[in-house]
Amino acid sequence: MAEAGHGPQTSGDYITHHLQNLQVCKDESGAWVWNECAGNMAAINVDSMFWSVLLGLIFLVAFRNVAKKTSADKPGKFQAFVEIIVDFVDTSVKDTFHGKSKLIAPLGLTIFVWVFLMNLMDLVPVDWIPMAAAAAGIPYMKVVPTTDVNITFGMSIAVFILIIIYTHMAKGPLGLIKDLTLHPIAPPTKGIGIIAAPFIIAFNFILETVALVAKPISLSLRLFGNMFAGELIFILIALIGWFQLPLHFGWAVFHVLIVTLQAFIFMMLTIVYLSLASESH
Repeated sequence: MAEAGHGPQTSGDYITHHLQNLQVCKDESGAWVWNECAGNMAAINVDSMFWSVLLGLIFLVAFRNVAKKTSADKPGKFQAFVEIIVDFVDTSVKDTFHGKSKLIAPLGLTIFVWVFLMNLMDLVPVDWIPMAAAAAGIPYMKVVPTTDVNITFGMSIAVFILIIIYTHMAKGPLGLIKDLTLHPIAPPTKGIGIIAAPFIIAFNFILETVALVAKPISLSLRLFGNMFAGELIFILIALIGWFQLPLHFGWAVFHVLIVTLQAFIFMMLTIVYLSLASESH
């Protein structure tokens, strides 16, 4: 393999190049620099941001156009496809979410379609867009936002904030504190057993805090890990050269299931977490 203007590449160079984000950050002097951000926590992965925003806009524009042009007499193929997705998400929400909220169904639809579109970029041959970017003078270009842990963590943190908000709305200002301290073991409130109440509350707090924090972490790492592994396999297949086509096609067909399943899992876990947060008991 060779990169234009940079001589021959080893397999390691090829893999490293394809796994490198296009980054921008400020150096010690305060000047903005490109791709010199190793160890800089404030670095921005420009390619991940660009593709995630672009795919989100594509989703919004496409679904908005369908909503504006909906026809009951002569529905088009794309309208029928969108209606299938909306009905599927709506059924999943009704079966899973046991509270009352007008946000959950639109949120579930947004998560499912947006994550699916980001995952779907993994099916684009790994060299096409990076080579086009290189021809335009852009040295790095990762096109699958969900292979960037910053993107998946960003989405899971948003879900975590919604969990806090829904807990507050359903159980009051002290609802979250009660959830963290009074469950799963109810501390005694009278008798000699009240002596053990502080220890039980402390145990509950540690246990439930770990469970609460684990939700966004597991949500993000599950999506990131599966998509990163899929991308890495595509890159390894690409190293074979022209003989990659049968393997690439076979893995792509199988990967369609992973792409869809991971979007569905992220959506369903979000709905489940918000449903648990909305339960008043």
